[in-house]
Amino acid sequence: MARARIADDVGSSSVRAALAGGADRETTAMAVRYTLQLLAEKAEGNTVEVRVPPFGAVQAIEGPRHTRGTPPNVVEMDATTWLAIATGSARWADALAAGSIAASGQRADLTDHLPIFVPR
Repeated sequence: MARARIADDVGSSSVRAALAGGADRETTAMAVRYTLQLLAEKAEGNTVEVRVPPFGAVQAIEGPRHTRGTPPNVVEMDATTWLAIATGSARWADALAAGSIAASGQRADLTDHLPIFVPR
């Protein structure tokens, strides 16, 4: 069963609120899930699993399909880091170098797909 799509107006307002600081857990969760949704739509595929615990995870990036067990390409980070790179306020390479992102596998690089949401 497919997940319900987060409406753009709801998702974008959650992202803006989370970026402004002081967002509650529910708003942060909505912002993370919305930006993960955008990534999955922009970079359709099942090669890389992007995890932002405890709020969500998606499979994205075109390539070999993963179906069982631990995926060979995994990206994991906290919500603050994800929202920063998803919105362009931080760079993938900088967050990776700082140890804010755990990435494993040959295709576990989201540089070409970021930012996915630019707040207005």
